[in-house]
Amino acid sequence: MTRTEAADNPSVDMPTPHTGERVVHAVRGFPMFGALVPAIAAGIAVATFGASTVQDNSTLGVTLIVVGVLIVLTGMGLMAGLTAVAPGEARVVQVLGRYVGTLRADGLQWVNPIAHRRRVSTRIRNHETDVAKVNDADGNPIEIAAVVVWQVQDTARAVFEVDDFVEFVAIQTETAVRHIANNYPYDTHGAGTLSLRDNAEEITEKLSTEVAARVSAAGVMVIESRITHLAYAPEIAHAMLRRQQAGAVVAARQRIVEGAVGMVEMALSRLAEQNIVDLDEERKAAMVSNLLVVLVGDRDTQPVVNAGSLY
Repeated sequence: MTRTEAADNPSVDMPTPHTGERVVHAVRGFPMFGALVPAIAAGIAVATFGASTVQDNSTLGVTLIVVGVLIVLTGMGLMAGLTAVAPGEARVVQVLGRYVGTLRADGLQWVNPIAHRRRVSTRIRNHETDVAKVNDADGNPIEIAAVVVWQVQDTARAVFEVDDFVEFVAIQTETAVRHIANNYPYDTHGAGTLSLRDNAEEITEKLSTEVAARVSAAGVMVIESRITHLAYAPEIAHAMLRRQQAGAVVAARQRIVEGAVGMVEMALSRLAEQNIVDLDEERKAAMVSNLLVVLVGDRDTQPVVNAGSLY
């Protein structure tokens, strides 16, 4: 398989994820808050009443104090289950190390108070790679950088499948950029194959595909990717510029010659059709030579007027 074929079919061997996101069953937070506040207040009232009656009836007073304190502690403990979820965020919920689900609905929610709730941003993010110096498919050193727009799609994979999903996206994006740069030439010089400079849309599509394949195990969705910097390395930039200039000059000369030959052919045909002058082969050749010099030359010609005979 050639480098181009390998780039067209990126084989990214990522492990199969073992965890998938599911919605946790939560209770609406405001009704729970409305129920817990009176309960705590009632516990405080019972404890206070027990403290005031402990001198008259020590047994009843102590019992009321204990009951009141238990009510307050229970209410405060249940209060710990209230969780505020902001828009653009999610909470990954674990109970004693076991993943139980993800809170995505924004607002105040109530879950098991002993649960660990990890905040995960689900907002759209940008990651721009540093300018990397790599060799293209022709072995020429080039500089390349790209920006990737991404978003967490599966919070469970983002938290449990990788250590740090933000760093994971950054490293995998840089790896994909280097791989794409290694498998395509900077410029094909008219060879008819894909190149980094001439086929930006196709290359960025392949870059998006490869980055998506690399980060899918972490529950990340790639929205878009773009190459933001592409240039020859400084040590060969001057030589490559001269090569491009030479190619442009050759292409321009080719167009000029094609046009000049057409004009000479038209001039000879018009002279022959209208019988303006009868030229033998030798003088036709001289006329063609003179016309080509006038039409193809990059400087203005100085005409010489023949005041004598044509022969």
